[in-house]
Amino acid sequence: MTAKRGVRRVNVALQGGGAHGAFTWGVLDRLLEEETIEIAGISGTSAGALNGAALKAGLCAGGRQGARDNLDWLWSQVSEVQDLRLGQWMKALWPEDGPVARFWSAFSPYALAGRMAQVFSPYDYGPLYANPLARVVAKFHPDLLTDVAGPRLFVSATNVRTGKIRVFGGAEVTPQAILASACLPTLFQAIEIDDPLTGRKEAYWDGGYAGNPALFPLYEKDLPRDILLVNINPFLRKDIPRQADQITDRINEISFNATLLSELRAINFVKRLIAEGAVSATAMKDVLVHLVGDDHLMNDLTARTKVVPTQGLLERLKLGGRRAAERFLDKNDARIGKESTVDLAAMFG
Repeated sequence: MTAKRGVRRVNVALQGGGAHGAFTWGVLDRLLEEETIEIAGISGTSAGALNGAALKAGLCAGGRQGARDNLDWLWSQVSEVQDLRLGQWMKALWPEDGPVARFWSAFSPYALAGRMAQVFSPYDYGPLYANPLARVVAKFHPDLLTDVAGPRLFVSATNVRTGKIRVFGGAEVTPQAILASACLPTLFQAIEIDDPLTGRKEAYWDGGYAGNPALFPLYEKDLPRDILLVNINPFLRKDIPRQADQITDRINEISFNATLLSELRAINFVKRLIAEGAVSATAMKDVLVHLVGDDHLMNDLTARTKVVPTQGLLERLKLGGRRAAERFLDKNDARIGKESTVDLAAMFG
């Protein structure tokens, strides 16, 4: 695909993080307002896979506005998956992002479910089990997810048997593949998908364990050099966690960022080899890396808010994502297509 004159083609890499994926919703909403930026490739994991699917399907069906509308629809659906459905009078007394609501969330059915997950398996619920995301994902139009006219879409899941990453692309991006990418094993039963290579059904868990998100699918020759990473799991926390839940939260953040940091380190290594003349830029792709995130905002949240997608939280995150994208564009718009805006050498120095 050839870009129109004056249009910069970029790939977007979308992290997973449950309800915190609403931050990515805001980032994409702002990017879609930029007529000079064309999204050519999408790699998403977990919530990033949901965002990526909504983005791809929306662009194919109705262009930029169609994508924005589809993302709005997606998160309106997510807000209903685990809505506490408090009365309007209670919502007025207890703002959803206020201290009382945060206290309530610690003892909500969803927080208690997180504690129960340490004892009970999703398979223990028998016929009562249901994946709450299934009804949302079922509404994605399969033909739009695989439409060759739109951006290329990749979603990642973790093979339970081998522990390896499985990247679904092209015709493989089905609603089941998206559910597999977002399958947290403590909450959901593994998603089983026929694998033509092994000739049997393979079980998959959340892609964040093996790639959050996977960057390497975006190295294809027909895709642009620029990869814009939307980061929703904080790289940096200044305070040392001391309480049990804080320690668990930080362990999860480090785990879900580990594979991403490995890929960024590999990109930095290749860039150094190219700069030193040890490797030709035609032999290996000289990737340009950009990052949109807000560690300050994410430091105010916890793993608990990832599974309690209240309307107030989602709106706060969307606004935070739009503002982060705005800051990125104000500072780096002219550098897209020319150079990385992330100093990888300093990051790994």
